[in-house]
Amino acid sequence: MESRSFIFAVQGEGRGHLTQAISVYEMLVSRGFKVHAILVGSSQRRELPEFFKRKIPVPIIPFQSPNFITDPGNKSIRLGATLWKTLKGFRKYGRSLRLIRDTLHQYKPDALINFYEPLVGWYGRWYKEETRIIGIAHQYVYLHPGFEFPEGRRMDRMIIRNYTRLTAMGADALLALSFYPLPPCADKRIKVLPPLLRKEVFEQDIHRQPFLLAYVLNAGYMQDIINWHKAHPETELHCFTDSKAVKGKWRYDDTLCFHSLDDKKFLTMMASCRGLVCTAGFESVCEALYLGKPALMIPVGGHFEQFCNARDAVKAGAGIYDTGFRIDRLLDFIPHYTPSEPYRRWIKGVEYDVLSAIDRVLPLAPQLNVMLTLPSFSSLSSTPSSSN
Repeated sequence: MESRSFIFAVQGEGRGHLTQAISVYEMLVSRGFKVHAILVGSSQRRELPEFFKRKIPVPIIPFQSPNFITDPGNKSIRLGATLWKTLKGFRKYGRSLRLIRDTLHQYKPDALINFYEPLVGWYGRWYKEETRIIGIAHQYVYLHPGFEFPEGRRMDRMIIRNYTRLTAMGADALLALSFYPLPPCADKRIKVLPPLLRKEVFEQDIHRQPFLLAYVLNAGYMQDIINWHKAHPETELHCFTDSKAVKGKWRYDDTLCFHSLDDKKFLTMMASCRGLVCTAGFESVCEALYLGKPALMIPVGGHFEQFCNARDAVKAGAGIYDTGFRIDRLLDFIPHYTPSEPYRRWIKGVEYDVLSAIDRVLPLAPQLNVMLTLPSFSSLSSTPSSSN
């Protein structure tokens, strides 16, 4: 059997899908498989981080794709404006669909791996030909009947599920990344897996220094950090953001410093901080949970997905959540935090789980046969208690 080849499609909104793509790329390439190119849904609000281009040295093909619209302060998500802009952009998205089709015709991969890019769902519905499609994202856990949404907000639940189904149209398998294991479900496409953390997370020297670490993707939250800091100048705080105003590093004063996004620097500081403050993105919370760092999660306003993440992460023992940057709550919580060893054991099996899930859809090269007979670390089946 010839070695398999792949194309990736990545939603460019947020860091998590990018780092998940890096992890899968490293798994595949280290075993001799080929990743021809990366299709990236572009956003006017975001620039593709340099670390992503450095980690995946293949052609990167940007295309116009739907993305969130925020309020003037660059904080909350404006769902109505987002939907309206998506509808208005239907024609340019048609061009994007043709670009996806042409890229697949050019490279002829065995599979397209989709990291939650919605236009791949449209492609799978209208254009899919012979290429297998495998979806990988935390959001696919919303389609599992065992996932518990927060009480109320029925309209939000309906929207996020339907949007997730849109990204999954035409998919042969859906790998649902989760904070904790869930049992098999009736939809055989769905396989619940541990989070896809970068290999550098497992290489960190974990210790504890007195500073707190913050990660706020939306630059509008920088002022919230500054406001809390003014009332608590004795607490050393380092904050990473995508704000263009930071330009590498901006020291506000002796105990507050802002940093531009830098994957290595951020991980090193997370491994040595005493706690993490973040908007409730899945990837950062999973990294903190593995490194044993308690987190204060503040969901982005209007972002139902992060609202779900924060409450789900508490079940997994990641920390606490709030509606604002009351960082003193994290300081009060830290002495009572206990790292989750079951989570750490489960997550170490992710490489086997991902490759075996791909192998069920698209049998991989014979050299993987020995590895795919090894026992899975994901044999845990109970949902963790929400007592934390």
